[in-house]
Amino acid sequence: MIKTRSDLEKALSEVEKLLALDPDPDSKEGETLKMLTLLVEDYEKSVLWKFRPDPIDAIVFRMEQQNLSQRDLIPFIGSRSKVSEVLSRKRPLTLSMIRALHNGLGIPAESLIQDQDDTKSSDFKIEWQRFPVKDMASRGWLKPFSRATKDDIEAVKKFFDELKPIPLVQVLYRTSNHMRSARKMDQYALAAWTARVINVASANPPKAPYEKESIDDDFMKALVRLSVFNDGPLLACRYLEEQGISIVIEKHLPGTYLDGSAIMIKQEHPIIALTLRHDRLDNFWFSLMHELAHLRLHLGSEIDQFYDDFDVDYQGDLREDAADALASEILIPKDVWKKSPASKLKMPEAVSSLAKTLGIHPAIVAGRIRHETGDFRILNNLVGHRQVRTLFGEHGWN
Repeated sequence: MIKTRSDLEKALSEVEKLLALDPDPDSKEGETLKMLTLLVEDYEKSVLWKFRPDPIDAIVFRMEQQNLSQRDLIPFIGSRSKVSEVLSRKRPLTLSMIRALHNGLGIPAESLIQDQDDTKSSDFKIEWQRFPVKDMASRGWLKPFSRATKDDIEAVKKFFDELKPIPLVQVLYRTSNHMRSARKMDQYALAAWTARVINVASANPPKAPYEKESIDDDFMKALVRLSVFNDGPLLACRYLEEQGISIVIEKHLPGTYLDGSAIMIKQEHPIIALTLRHDRLDNFWFSLMHELAHLRLHLGSEIDQFYDDFDVDYQGDLREDAADALASEILIPKDVWKKSPASKLKMPEAVSSLAKTLGIHPAIVAGRIRHETGDFRILNNLVGHRQVRTLFGEHGWN
C-alpha cells in the first residue's frame, strides 16, 4: 500500500521503469504495472490534490511543445479516429497507449495514469440548476427573475445566449484551458464568471489591433514602472487596452478562488481578467504580470485560457513555472535581487532602496520578500492593502 509521499515517489519510479520495459500485459511485470497504477490512482484520489494536468491536458501540452498534429499521435494511440476520440475525451487511455506515449513522447507517467477530467467531455449535458443564479442576479448579470426554478433557468439561459462568439458548451466543457488552484473549483461558477468576462470584453473591444510581437521585455518593464503612480493600476490597464488587450476587473464567484485569468477569443482578441480577490498592490502587479506572461508565452495555441489561484506556489507545471519566472524577472530581475540587501534583510529601508533603484512601487519589493521568506506577517504596511479596488470602483471600471 502507498501511505506516504515517499511511498508514492518510489511507486512512480517503478512505474516509469516498467513502462520503459514495455512488458506483455499478461506477464509478471505487466501485472505489477497494473497493480502499481491502481495503487497510485487510489492514493492520489484519497490523499492528494495534485497540481498536474490531467492525461489529455498533458498530451495536448506535449503536442504544443513539439508542434505535433493529431496525425502524429497515430503511432502511439492507433487510428485517426482513436486519436480524435481520446483527445475529445470520448475514449479512455489504455495501458498500451500510456506506455507508447510515455516511451515515445516522454510524457510523465504520473500525468498519464491519472483519471482524466471527464467534465470536459462534450457528452456531458448542461445542468442548468448548478449555476450560481442568486450570485449572478445580485451582480446585475441577469434580468429580473422570479423564485421559480424554471424562471431561474430561463434567466441563466438568456444570459448565456448573449455569449459571443463562444457557445456555452465550449466555455463549460470544450475550451482547452489550464487550471492552477490549490482547491477544486466549481466548474459552473467558473463558466458563469468566464462568460461574464467575455461578454464585457466583447461589448467593449479595444480600438487598437493586438500584435503579439509587441509584448516583449521592454513593454512589460515599462508597464511595471507605472506602479510608482498613485493610480498605477488604472494607468496599466489603459496602456494595455491601447495595445489591443482587453482588461476586465470582475470579482470571483464563490467556489472559484480566482486571482486572474488570461483568455484568447478568435485567436486575435486577448483578455486579461483580474478578480482583486486580495486587495493589495503587490498581488495586483504580480497577477497582471503573470497573466501577461501567459499571453506572451502560451496563449493562442492549444491553450486558450488560463485560470490562476496564486494561493498555491505552483511547482512542476512548465507553463506555470515559466509564467512565474517571467513575471518575477520583469518585476525584479534576478541578478539585481541577489545583489540587493532586500534579498537578505526584512527591513523597510531595504525595500525602499531597491524600489527606488528599479523605479517601481515598494509594495512589489515587499511582496517579493514576503513570498521568498514565506512570512506574510512582515512588512504588512508596505504591500498596499486596500489600495486597488477603490481605484476601479471609483472609476466604474468593468
